[in-house]
Amino acid sequence: MAQIRIENLRKEFGAFTAVQNSTFTIEDGEFFMLLGPSGCGKTTTLRMMAGLELPTSGRIYIDGEEVSQKRASQRDIAFVFQMFALYPHMTVRGNISYPLKSQGMPKARVREKVGEVAEILGITDILDRPVGGLSGGDRQRVALGRAIVRQPKAFFMDEPLGALDAEFREHMAEELRALHDRMEATTVYVTHDQLEAMQMGDKIAVMNHGVVEQFGVPQDIYDWPATKFVAQFIGSPPMNFLEFDGMIGAGHDEVRLNGVAVKVPEAIDGASGKLTLGVRPEHVKLDDAAPYRGRIVASEYLGTTRIVTLDTPGGVLKARIPSSEAVVVGQTTGLSFDARTLTLFENTHGHALRSHANAGVLAHG
Repeated sequence: MAQIRIENLRKEFGAFTAVQNSTFTIEDGEFFMLLGPSGCGKTTTLRMMAGLELPTSGRIYIDGEEVSQKRASQRDIAFVFQMFALYPHMTVRGNISYPLKSQGMPKARVREKVGEVAEILGITDILDRPVGGLSGGDRQRVALGRAIVRQPKAFFMDEPLGALDAEFREHMAEELRALHDRMEATTVYVTHDQLEAMQMGDKIAVMNHGVVEQFGVPQDIYDWPATKFVAQFIGSPPMNFLEFDGMIGAGHDEVRLNGVAVKVPEAIDGASGKLTLGVRPEHVKLDDAAPYRGRIVASEYLGTTRIVTLDTPGGVLKARIPSSEAVVVGQTTGLSFDARTLTLFENTHGHALRSHANAGVLAHG
């Protein structure tokens, strides 16, 4: 397998810039997620890495070799599409063996390798069936089998589970991650599903409008979002935003939230004017003794937890609390926050003001 390095990658389609100067490294054997909403540039980035699109500028290295202007057939990679892209007139065995036959591999060796892959994917019993009558899950396994049978340097997957129903999609996500771990493969996976990215990925690059807004391990991206976009896109419910007027600078660890003093992390980067305090719902505590107040306007029971919506002077806020904690809609309560869990943002570009030692990389300012 291989390390993949991206340097200042850019793609323009006429006057439209789909990808803006992305730079990141995917280490050998990582399961790497390209995450973002539709139109953010994640699929275009994947297609450039795979050689299906050539970059306008920038460089792509696979296993130390620059492949920026090489076509897909010259990169020793395998691509798995969302819609399976199988040959309907062939059997399962025929689909999986096709790449090996195209390389001129001896028949005995082809049969051996197809058998090995079918065993890994649990599809030995359907090898001689036509793919047309298979379930979506089995067809996805066949598509994966055709990709892994060549043992390429890297696997590129463009929302390969998107066509499956929710229950089976979760099951296949677990299988796909387990397959990756067995093969120790370098895998690049595109998705718009933040839960899928958090569940499966070793590293995540969060994209928006062609820009990599944050790059890092899932927990750092969740705990310490580099921008307001990342804070909103990751998490369900997303991070709460409470706006206030003020100034924050080096050495300051307190802000005034609608006249109430709130302890915050010490700011490394300073800003003034309209600022935003970010807090995850699970870090909002209902504390009647706290001076910052909110009125409960809704309560959603979710089994072990409850989502409480509150109207506060700084805006609507959601709290995730234990379902055993009693609340009354219409009641006013105090709200407290642990400074260690808060993030401060400036409002002009939406960037976080505090730099955390392991908070991932903000790729572009």
